[in-house]
Amino acid sequence: MPAFTAKDVQALRQATGAGMLDCKRALEENDGDIEAAKTWLREQGLAGAAKRADREASQGAVALALESRNASIVELRCETDFVAKADTFVGLVDELAQLVAAKGETAVQDLAPTVDDLKTTLKENISVGRVVRFELADDSIVGTYLHVQAGRGVNAVLVELEGGSDELAHDIAVHIAFARPVYLSRDDVPEPEIAAERSTVEAISRNEGKPEAALPKVVEGRMNGWFKERCLLDQPYAKDDKVTIAQLVGGARILRFAQVAVGG
Repeated sequence: MPAFTAKDVQALRQATGAGMLDCKRALEENDGDIEAAKTWLREQGLAGAAKRADREASQGAVALALESRNASIVELRCETDFVAKADTFVGLVDELAQLVAAKGETAVQDLAPTVDDLKTTLKENISVGRVVRFELADDSIVGTYLHVQAGRGVNAVLVELEGGSDELAHDIAVHIAFARPVYLSRDDVPEPEIAAERSTVEAISRNEGKPEAALPKVVEGRMNGWFKERCLLDQPYAKDDKVTIAQLVGGARILRFAQVAVGG
């Protein structure tokens, strides 16, 4: 008996975009381990990179708030797009963000009864999602960006900058919103994650028939591309791809950033 089911094959297909037979073989080769099968499909050139969605996007809204030297993002989740655009829903996520900026992340509990009431009113499972709060250093500034769609925030960014201008901080926040970095710099990427990706791209390169002598250079090139997708400082600036974010920042320093997007 195989160590997987037809549902596993279908789930792997949805996650990777590979063909049904390829997904079945991948699971056979990896004793039903879905994560290992995903890697196997990548190594065989039968699936896209890790950009493909592994799960359906949830619905909801996000809000930004600034209070004195504090900034916050709060996500409120729901089941349908219809509820996410309701005035009462959008008003609540705005109120939650203001509360977190003023009092701290745990302050969302103050409005727990209101969230429960909204579940009853709108007849959906509604819950607080991700909550972020920055307490700014004395000599830093914050850049913000909120992408609004159909009357509700769907993509919110905070970036804390030292030694730069408000305009620069805002420009970086806009870039983050659309480039979606995961880490600030290469130093922030966990070593096991780097090692796993390096092993995968080595296998991909060998399976493509690259000469052994050329492998180090090929792998390094692919790893650089992988870092550019994930690390903010390595990314080409969205408004001028000849300039990296590290070059754009110049003498200033990005201390940290946060991004919360609906379904992200």
